[in-house]
Order: sequence, then structure tokens, then C-alpha cells
Amino acid sequence: MRREGFELEVGPPSVIYLENEETGKMEEPWEAVEVRVPEEYVGSCVDLFNQRKGELQDMGLEEGEGMSVVKYLVPTRGMLGLRSALLSATRGTAIIDSVFDSYKTRIPGEIQGRDKGSLLAFADGVASTFGLEGAQERGKMMASPGDEVYKGMILGIHQRPGDLEVNVCKTKALTNMRSANKGITIGLTSAIEMSLDGCVEYLAADEILEVTPSTFRMSKNPIFAKKGRKN
Repeated sequence: MRREGFELEVGPPSVIYLENEETGKMEEPWEAVEVRVPEEYVGSCVDLFNQRKGELQDMGLEEGEGMSVVKYLVPTRGMLGLRSALLSATRGTAIIDSVFDSYKTRIPGEIQGRDKGSLLAFADGVASTFGLEGAQERGKMMASPGDEVYKGMILGIHQRPGDLEVNVCKTKALTNMRSANKGITIGLTSAIEMSLDGCVEYLAADEILEVTPSTFRMSKNPIFAKKGRKN
């Protein structure tokens, strides 16, 4: 569709629940997950699986490879966004395999997903180097200088829970006064490159992904914003 010039919007993924005809209870899908990872990162992997309501099946060392093997059963709800979290926690060394296992009784309540908010564009405009230098102190940026942005567009990952609006379009004021910190420059960190799969995994319930022939853009879902104003 992108090759044909179409644009579309994608919402966050969701699981399909089924009602057990015998018990009348709602059931959700579970996946069998196997992770191969260096031994020093096993603790981080176990913590992430436990946060996602996973059930440990087996754990041990792989002979001759120096890698640990961790096997879990995890609700599909808990798998949403887990791959990128595992890769971040293990510095890209984890090898992750998963396959559908079965339907089991639905776990009550919500399963912890993304624990950080998003950095949002404060206004429409073009991202500047000066604006991005200030914004990158608040988290990891996905935007680069020269990118066109609009209000509510997701520009990065906030370092704390909750969303934060940042003004990446502001430019440095030019004056004829010499500044005390003139000549001091702040290096601009390279922007995170997000793939289609990475964007879909990142989405929260109130966010959408815009897929165009040339780029991916994430933003807050305007429907949720309208509901918030009515309330």
C-alpha cells in the first residue's frame, strides 16, 4: 500500500479473548517464550518477565555457548512491547523466540506495559538543532533537525512516566550582546530510528501510528483528546 502512495493510520495491537463454553470464563492467549542471553543479563530478563505476569518454565546454561536459556509462558498482552524492552535491557544480545501456546483463564487487571511517557511537539513547525538540544535533556529523541512536526506528534521517549510537551521548533535568539557561555556547544545525540514493528510495539492505548509512503509518524489519538476535554 505504501508503494502505491496510500497513507493509513494504525492503532495499538490488542489480543482476542474467547469465552470458554464449558466454564463460561473469558480466556486469553498465552505464548511460550525462549530467550538466549549472556548470563549477566539473566536477572534483567527475569524481572521483565515477572512484570508481564510470566510463568517460569525452565532456566539453565547452554553447553558450549556460554549463554543462559530462559523459558517462560507469558500472556500475549504481556508480550506487547516486551521484545524491545528485552533488547534494551540486554544491550541487543538477547535472542528471542516465541510461539502461541494455548488459551488460559484471563488474568484480572492490567498488565504493566511501557513504563515511560512520550515527548510531544508543543506546536507546528520545523525541528531545529537548538530546540532538539534542549529537548534531549528530557529523554531520547526520535526527531532530527529539519523534520516537520505538528502539535501532539511524538518526538521521543520521556525519561519519566507521563507525557511532556517540548518545543523543538524554537531558535536561538540573536542579539549583539556577548553571552558568558558563548562558544559552549552541546552535542546533539543521534535520533532513534524506529521501524514499523518498533513503532507498533511502542504505541500506548491513546496513541496512533501514521504510515505514509516516505515515513512513520506517531502521535496522540485526537479521539482520546476530545474525550478528555469533554470530561
